[in-house]
Amino acid sequence: GFSVASPSCPPRRPRKKPRPSPPLLKCPRPPRPLPAPTRPHPMAPSLLRPASPCRPLAPPPCAAGPGRSRGTVSIGDSTARGVTLRAAGSGRSDFSCATKASEDHSGLTRQLLDFQHDTVDETDGGYDPFSQLKERFTDFKQRNYVENFTNYQKLAEQQTPEFMVVACADSRVCPTSILGLQPGDAFTVRNVANLVPPYEHGASETTAALEFAVNSLQVPNVLVVGHSRCGGIQALMSMKSKKDDRSSRTFIRDWVSLGKSARLSTEAAAGNLSFESQCRHCEKESINSSLLNLLTYPWIEERVKEGNLNLHGGYYNFIDCTFEKWTLVYRPGLEGGSKYAIKNRSTWS
Repeated sequence: GFSVASPSCPPRRPRKKPRPSPPLLKCPRPPRPLPAPTRPHPMAPSLLRPASPCRPLAPPPCAAGPGRSRGTVSIGDSTARGVTLRAAGSGRSDFSCATKASEDHSGLTRQLLDFQHDTVDETDGGYDPFSQLKERFTDFKQRNYVENFTNYQKLAEQQTPEFMVVACADSRVCPTSILGLQPGDAFTVRNVANLVPPYEHGASETTAALEFAVNSLQVPNVLVVGHSRCGGIQALMSMKSKKDDRSSRTFIRDWVSLGKSARLSTEAAAGNLSFESQCRHCEKESINSSLLNLLTYPWIEERVKEGNLNLHGGYYNFIDCTFEKWTLVYRPGLEGGSKYAIKNRSTWS
């Protein structure tokens, strides 16, 4: 048989129990940073991967690594977004979603910053929807930008537009094309049904644009442009009254509801007409409603009273290519007891 112990190996000694270490003075430590999330390579085709569900992510390290000092985009606002979402009643997952979104757009921006302008356009050999846009841009640069180089250099330093334009997002209604606006002529915002919310509605892209145009750029004119066969107005006029099912609520429905006063006025004035005629009436009624909503903004009302700002309405009929324009008069002591009137009405055909 085989013996367990080899004569050449000394017998094992019993292990001694380790002595307890003397107590150390514990100092407060900063919290251990969470591991940084694994990031894809800047040129990795992340857009081709299916979206993954949001998961808690640790914020990226503050120190910039090699090759990240040029044009690094800060994503420190992700914490503030998370706090806002949680304060609104959302859970922790909203914070992780906001952080995840910040991580994603930071990575995409880094790819743009690393882009070389001499890189050949990448195409898959199929239809390229940007081919015509590229040709148009090249033509614009040669025929417009180069010929008016001095003017564009001035615009690069500052903008002093004559108009603030609120127009519809409809693809058939482009104020730049139909009114011949050039760069620097108009500060423009477009939304569904060219609506201006009242001041009490709060922040939106339209109210932010108005605030900047009136208070910072100090435009002398605000023009609200409506148009024929507006889908937003049709949605407004198609809404049921009070017994509408809440499950049918959509972003469009909630937005066009801002024009409910125009709808009520239309039903009172043209309720016996066809639906198409009612929509046509409401298209102009909503423009005047937006003009009155403009006066709910204290800084707009003040400038109108001082005579430094004029409010105009415009209606583009693309069926017969006509444009109707008018100006709203606002004076507290206007004759007839009303504060509002229309002047300088004309039709271009």
